[in-house]
Amino acid sequence: MSERIILVWFRNDLRVHDNEILLEATRKADKVLPVYIFDPYYFKPNADGSPKTGALRARFLIESVADLRKNLEGLGGGLIVRTGNPAEVLPQLAQQYGVNEVYHHREVAYEETNISEEVETALWNLKLNLKHFIGHTLYHKEDLPFPIKDIPDSFAVFKKKVERDSDVRTSLPAPDNLVTPEINDAGELPTLNDLGLDEPLDDARARIKFTGGETAGLARLEEYFANNQQVAPTKGRNGATVDRSSKLGPWMALGCISMREVYWAVVKHEHDKNAHNTGMLRLELLWRDYFRFMFKKHGKQYFTTDAQPETTSPEKQRLFEKWKSGNTGIPFIDASMRKLNATGYISNFSRQMVAGYLVRNLDIDWKKGAAYFEEKLIDYSPASNWGNWAFVAGLGHDPRDNKYFNLAKQAGELETNSEFISTWAGAELAV
Repeated sequence: MSERIILVWFRNDLRVHDNEILLEATRKADKVLPVYIFDPYYFKPNADGSPKTGALRARFLIESVADLRKNLEGLGGGLIVRTGNPAEVLPQLAQQYGVNEVYHHREVAYEETNISEEVETALWNLKLNLKHFIGHTLYHKEDLPFPIKDIPDSFAVFKKKVERDSDVRTSLPAPDNLVTPEINDAGELPTLNDLGLDEPLDDARARIKFTGGETAGLARLEEYFANNQQVAPTKGRNGATVDRSSKLGPWMALGCISMREVYWAVVKHEHDKNAHNTGMLRLELLWRDYFRFMFKKHGKQYFTTDAQPETTSPEKQRLFEKWKSGNTGIPFIDASMRKLNATGYISNFSRQMVAGYLVRNLDIDWKKGAAYFEEKLIDYSPASNWGNWAFVAGLGHDPRDNKYFNLAKQAGELETNSEFISTWAGAELAV
């Protein structure tokens, strides 16, 4: 009887802990073939010549794949790395290694689902099955108190019902070991130059160095709780509240750490330290779930609108370029955009502010801003990025939820805090 081989196609799940497809494959197969593919589609230039994925985000991705390979090797296995169209690469590898089935985590955004459908068709031509798993959310779809088609469009209602009627599943352990077929050509990770990008310069003012991979993500998770002992937020100079956001987004976006892993770390921290200042982190996890389920429910219609501001005039383009480069003349907006360009990361607060300014003050199509964030953010994920931008643009399905993004109130508070503005706009570029 021939041995059973399952190919595990990694995408935005670059971890060995709490990874159902990896653990299930080790249980169901004699050998497991882990594969990651750098798809040129995500590195092609946009219409304006800018890259779809910028250098900072691409570097974080390469680091994350490198760390995944190291961790898989630590289990006794390995990782095949290729650059190319997954619909061509996966069937070729499946035939080369005698694969019986392919596992992957299901995505929700249309670009990712289109790629999955192409892969599924190509594998089906070889009479191979692409098995879909659900592993990117905090609450499993099957544990929700409503079917996807009936998910409340209001975040407030969604939050209330899932917290009351659903439970978060426990995290899964990493496999004890991994047996792979003999791999003759594991493949080299591409360089940034290979992907058509230049090596970015690290800004010396950034306080946190975002290094990709599960190892760094778990270390950041531990560091966050070690530095988060105060019950109340710490006050900085002039009474300004110090940013105590988790900054875990980059690792969650690529699945270097799972949302369940973060959630249960929160629960443990609250139990062990009797601390209750983790509400914002819980809220962040719920927002990520909400936007992902909204994409699953509505698809592209979630952010479709008929009327768009005029963005093709030279004047609008000039304003957009000033916004991108941080030269609007508004200190907080400019500081936030310069930080984004230099580090690939700004807080959620800053994101709402700069998005609101682009959409409401400059009257520029929100999708241009969302595309720019897609290029720059190292924690870019389709549902959260495009969902947030659509929400700021007033395209959410329940406008009452805008109470969570009260931009007018926040802007008013900023205007009375010149020290806070000068900190962000000056030399102290804190991340």
